[in-house]
Amino acid sequence: MSLKFVLLLPILWALVLFFSIHLLWGVFWLLGKCLHFSVSYTPWKWTAIGLVLLSWSVIAYGYFVGRFRLDVNRVEFAHTDVPPSFDGYRIVHISDLHLSTFNDRPKALERFVDSVNAQHPDLICFTGDLVTIGKEEAVPFTTVLKKMKAKDGVMAVLGNHDFLIYRRDFANNAARMRAVEELADYMRDDLGWCLLRNENRLIAREKDTLCVLGVDNHSCSDQGFHTVAYGDLSKAMADASGFKILLSHDPTHWRSEVLPQTDIPLTLSGHTHDAQLRLFGWSPASRMFPEHAGLYSADGEYGEQFLYVNVGTGCTFPVRVGVDAEITVIELKRVKS
Repeated sequence: MSLKFVLLLPILWALVLFFSIHLLWGVFWLLGKCLHFSVSYTPWKWTAIGLVLLSWSVIAYGYFVGRFRLDVNRVEFAHTDVPPSFDGYRIVHISDLHLSTFNDRPKALERFVDSVNAQHPDLICFTGDLVTIGKEEAVPFTTVLKKMKAKDGVMAVLGNHDFLIYRRDFANNAARMRAVEELADYMRDDLGWCLLRNENRLIAREKDTLCVLGVDNHSCSDQGFHTVAYGDLSKAMADASGFKILLSHDPTHWRSEVLPQTDIPLTLSGHTHDAQLRLFGWSPASRMFPEHAGLYSADGEYGEQFLYVNVGTGCTFPVRVGVDAEITVIELKRVKS
C-alpha cells in the first residue's frame, strides 16, 4: 500500500470528522434560533480540532510504531489425546504475513523470522494470507522467508487473500486461478514449505503420529466483504490418523463444520487480525467473529476441541493499534486420563 494512500485516508477521515461536528453544531445553532437560546461556536471548534489531532496521533502511532510491535504468546496445550512421544512438542503458529506490509521496513520481517527461529520450534504452522494482492509481494522476501526453520519444517495453507480475489486485472476466473497456482508453487518450490490443499501429512515419532491437516480458505459466515469457501474438510480428513491438528485460515470454519463433523482436538486459524484495533480490551472484530483472538474451547456437547486464532503479523491497512503482531508458541502436553 503506497504512502500516498496511507496519507490520503487520514485526511479524508479528518474532513469527515471535522464537518460532522460542525454539522451537529449547526443543528444546535438552528434549534437555538428557534427556541431562543444561544449556542457558542468556540467549544465545538476546539472539540473538532482536538478530535482530528487525536485521531491523527493514533494513526501515526499505528503506522510508524504499532504495526511493527511483536508479541510472543506462549500456550501450553494439555490434552488427553496427545501421544507420549509428542509430549513437549513445540509448534510455532504464525499467520497473515501480508508481505507488502514490510516493503518500507524489510528489517522488521527479518526480526520476525529471527524471533520465530529463537523459539526452537519442532514445527511451524502458517495459517494463510502470505500476500495481499499477488505473488510479486513475496518474491523480494524469498531469502528471508527461507531462513525460517523447524525440525519438521513449515506447513501452510492458503487464506482468502492468497486466492487473489481482491485484484481486478484478471481477464477471467481461470486466469486468476492460474496465478493462485503460481503462488502455491512458489510456496512449495521456492520457500520449501509443505502446502496443504485439502490434505494431510503425518509426522512420526517412535510409534506415535501427529497428523497435520490443512484446508483451503473456507469462510462460513457473512463477513461484510468478498471472500471464498474452497475448503474440503472431508477430503483433508481422508486416511487421517493419530493426534490431529487442523490448519484453517478462517475461524468461522471451526464452529460451522469442524466441531459438528470431526473430533479434531486443535484447530489453528488467523484471518481476523483482531481488526488491528483494540481499545480498552475491546476489538471491532468481536462484532463479526465469535472467535477473533486467542484460545477458545468448544461447547460441552463437542468434547475436548479447541481453536486458537492468531492475530497475524502483517496488515491489510498499515496501522495496528493495541493489537501487536503475534508469534504463538504452542507446547503440547500429555494429560493422563
